[in-house]
Amino acid sequence: MTTDQSATGGTRPTAPGAPIASAATPTGGPTDVSATPTGGDARPAAHTSPSAPTGAKATDQPATSGTGDGPAPGATTGTSGGPSGQGEQAGTSGGPTGEQAGTSGTAGSPHEKGAVRTTASEATGGRAETVATGATGGETTEVGTEKAGTASGQTAAGEDLAAEKGRTDKTTGDKDQAAGKGRTDKTTGDKGEDSESDPWASFAPAPAPVPSRPRRVVRAVGRLLIHEWTLATVGALALAVLLTWPTLRYPLHTLPQDYWDPTLQAWQMAWSGHILLTNPGQLWQSNAFYPESWSFAFSDTLLGYAPAGMIGTGPEAAVLRYNIMFVLAHALATLGAYALARQLGAGRIGAAVAGASYTYAPWLLAQAGHLHVVSNGGIPLALAMLARGHGWSLRHGYRPERRRVGWVYAGWLVAAWQLSLGFGIGLPFAYFLGATVLAAAVTWYVRRTWFWAVKRPFGRKLFVADLVGGALFAGVGALLAVPYFKVTQLHPYAERTIGDIALFSPPASGFVTAPAESRVWGELHEGARAALPWHPEMTLLPGFVLYALAAGGLFFSVWKLRHRLLLLAGVVGTMVLAMGARFFGGALTYVPLFEHLPGWSGLRTPGRLMLWTTLLLGLLAAGAVSAFSARVREISAERVPSWPSPWLRAATLLPLLLVIGEGWNSTPHPVVPAQPAAMRTVDGPLLVLPSGQNLDQPVMLWSTTRFQDIVNGGSGFTPRQLDDVRRVAMAFPDQTSVDYLRTLGVRNVLLMRNQLAGTPWEVTVNAPVDGLGIAREEIGEAVVYRL
Repeated sequence: MTTDQSATGGTRPTAPGAPIASAATPTGGPTDVSATPTGGDARPAAHTSPSAPTGAKATDQPATSGTGDGPAPGATTGTSGGPSGQGEQAGTSGGPTGEQAGTSGTAGSPHEKGAVRTTASEATGGRAETVATGATGGETTEVGTEKAGTASGQTAAGEDLAAEKGRTDKTTGDKDQAAGKGRTDKTTGDKGEDSESDPWASFAPAPAPVPSRPRRVVRAVGRLLIHEWTLATVGALALAVLLTWPTLRYPLHTLPQDYWDPTLQAWQMAWSGHILLTNPGQLWQSNAFYPESWSFAFSDTLLGYAPAGMIGTGPEAAVLRYNIMFVLAHALATLGAYALARQLGAGRIGAAVAGASYTYAPWLLAQAGHLHVVSNGGIPLALAMLARGHGWSLRHGYRPERRRVGWVYAGWLVAAWQLSLGFGIGLPFAYFLGATVLAAAVTWYVRRTWFWAVKRPFGRKLFVADLVGGALFAGVGALLAVPYFKVTQLHPYAERTIGDIALFSPPASGFVTAPAESRVWGELHEGARAALPWHPEMTLLPGFVLYALAAGGLFFSVWKLRHRLLLLAGVVGTMVLAMGARFFGGALTYVPLFEHLPGWSGLRTPGRLMLWTTLLLGLLAAGAVSAFSARVREISAERVPSWPSPWLRAATLLPLLLVIGEGWNSTPHPVVPAQPAAMRTVDGPLLVLPSGQNLDQPVMLWSTTRFQDIVNGGSGFTPRQLDDVRRVAMAFPDQTSVDYLRTLGVRNVLLMRNQLAGTPWEVTVNAPVDGLGIAREEIGEAVVYRL
């Protein structure tokens, strides 16, 4: 007997006179053995068949794959995977006709580190082939060929192969293991020919090409551009530009609706940005309403837009800033409502209907001059983020596996930012958020204790996030409330009474009346508006299309019935609150809130609570449209080919188009009065005459070049001292008015010639000032009196 040196340096006995070929087989390389999951049966098949008749000719048969349930006639394959999957055995056994078929299997017990495959051919003139595959990096493959003319040769080969069963040749070093891994050495037969490689390797899939870095960047950018939220953001921006047009046509010179409240709010953004860069401690002591203190808190501040106010100076920059923020506010409202509807479980088109109806409801067209009302997108966006962070949706309920703490923090931050824009919209949101948190905590505890078969955890991290986020939200609210309480203490007459609320409380007819700014319904509802006491705050139509879609959503929707009823109750409840004192005097609805909730008495116009009605109606409509879109997909799946027809696609988009069409505006965009040259050079404190609520707001805008102190100011209420100044100044220039203004610290008075028609100054503007101790100077269209 001779020995053959394997690729790993090991030796093994071979039959006398039989040529030996050995090759190292790589670990994990391609084999002809099928793998079986751990725990399969190991069926050893390495044996020789002495039953073949002498002289029978061997015929190669392809192996037939099996699962270890028993050999198929003539050709079987058994697989077995033990815990380590390191063993492999293969053998062939002659059939009744002397033809041999390969039987392969794997034996994966922890103790079997090798595998043996034996092929026994005919008794006479046949070959015995043994393949041993090691489990380590230097496995070896040995092929022994023995030719014999008698059955004794087969017996010797069988004994030799049986000795090989379950044995693994040892490897001799790490270098040989590394060299053998992933490589198959060629073996040589008795004729010196190289053995062929695995014939199945040519059928293996080609490895995927590794893309270059630029290509990976391009692919990542492409995925980002077609992502749902990218498309939603771009769509919201495009829709905002379109449906607020012509706001951006002349953004440096015009303002939407009028130039009274918009100029006030343009000044607010400019002042907050300017003072936070120069002297943050004086934020609430604005340059207007001199010499009043806490004057920045005389109305909602839009403080959340202060970063935008840090860019640019002067009236033109302030007007441009206002117009840009006006358009962006609409885009954010659309995106926020879309995100909320999607998080709750609506489809894309349904969510788009919710977003468009929330932002472009006809009643909101009357609020185009109130940026603090239009800037409401933080409300649905914060709710969407908080719902996502808590793993909750309207369709699927609470799913702990979907909790995301980061979204919870983001939701509380957005909520705090929304509150910083003003309490007119932010205060009801704060109370709603507090009530929602309380109701959600109670509901979760009750369900977890008595209803859930498997208790669903809340999580310590989530609890900490809510605790920190809620504290941040409450802290921002408290800090912002301090100046308003100071104003209330200094000006107790500034507080609203229930009588004031009654003046702005809309009747029920307001819910079906559109404002004049509605291009679709404006002219048709002119008579209905004339019957309203104060139609700018009483035309509260959310849209007839929205009404219809929401009504359909009560019967056909993706929301569950109890959720639809809950949304309906919310719609009715918010409508009742929006009526203020009109609903049976508000004794059981609005008045208790007015008397007992801190800050609620500062809300002058209850009709703005229609914002919540619109949001809830939009969610009902989103449920209906989503159900309709799902039905269209079901119908399309039954078609051949299975995609929607153009008519079905148009039908799914029709509700969205109708909602957008109903929000088409005819809002005027007047030109802002130009800044007088004197406002760029004259120091403060100064008084600009004529003075009045609507006249003073452009003056505040003119002061954004230098932010000198001005006596003028316009806000939600008028300080009594400003009333006194306006009354005394009617006789200016005379000794009494000059002395009074000097007492206040006023140094200069500007008299605007182009605004004097019909005023007392039309006569006195050219009167001599000798003996008054003042100087007079003409600067452009202004007459400057230096006191």
